[in-house]
Amino acid sequence: MRSDAFRNISLQQLEALVFLVQEGNFSRAARRMNLSQPSLTKHIQNMEGALEAPVAIREKSGVTLTPEGRVVYDYARRVFKLREDARDRIARVREHEGGDIALAASTIPATYILPAVLSRFRSRCPQIRVFVQTADSQEVQDLILNGEREFGIIGRKPSHAKLAAEPLWRDRLILVVPADHRWARKASVSQAELTAEPFVLREPGSGTRDILAGYLRDQAGVELSAFNLIAELGSSEAIKEAVLAGLGVSILSVRAVRREIDQGLLRECPVADWRIDRAFHLIFRRQAAFLRHQRLFLDFIRQVSPDDSVHP
Repeated sequence: MRSDAFRNISLQQLEALVFLVQEGNFSRAARRMNLSQPSLTKHIQNMEGALEAPVAIREKSGVTLTPEGRVVYDYARRVFKLREDARDRIARVREHEGGDIALAASTIPATYILPAVLSRFRSRCPQIRVFVQTADSQEVQDLILNGEREFGIIGRKPSHAKLAAEPLWRDRLILVVPADHRWARKASVSQAELTAEPFVLREPGSGTRDILAGYLRDQAGVELSAFNLIAELGSSEAIKEAVLAGLGVSILSVRAVRREIDQGLLRECPVADWRIDRAFHLIFRRQAAFLRHQRLFLDFIRQVSPDDSVHP
């Protein structure tokens, strides 16, 4: 038997053999397959040609399989059982709550909001697993557009036409200084004082940086370039460590510094006439079709509130 000929055995030929054995009759097997009897017979003959051996013998009592036919029949049943299992698995994914969620989030929601939110989601839907990739806001958008992640959460509204965006949670950016800084006890500082002070900033691509730059340009009439920039760092944790070490002051999400403020390590120092508010946005592709477990996650994330102890 040539191996290349064996590869030509099709699923329809295997199905013809299975139905033939189950029905014990060519005509009844053909009806189950919605074929004419000559068509079903042709499928069996083509299989026998590939095997170079007969698979079924017609007898008065029905159909008897040859040794070769028995081997093929046993494997054919396994093939169709696997097909049924796949069908059932897909149905369970669509109808039940199990499945995996591929999520990307920018630093603030990934670090300071999602752990508590996902713990609550896990309590409600323990059979759904959520895998979170942390990236800056621009990278999160790219991951969604490239189909590498299903959902994203970022600190600014995207402008890309292929992305849908929904506001989720409120946030506020605040000026933080070390507890022993000369401004720590001041009621407020002026914009001129702030722009002269050594300043530590998030890296380009950060939603926090973009929101700050937009606020300064549109509301305060000043550019980031006017600040006494000492360093750019790649995460809010790195910025906090720099501020604690006395490298400079910075503007960060209130969610990122809540613990350090409560512990007395950092202080919020208001800037006169400034209030920088923003929303974190849920993003996904506009044309995406979601399975049931993804819809369950969407419904939850749209309704849940972050830690009630956080008051931006």
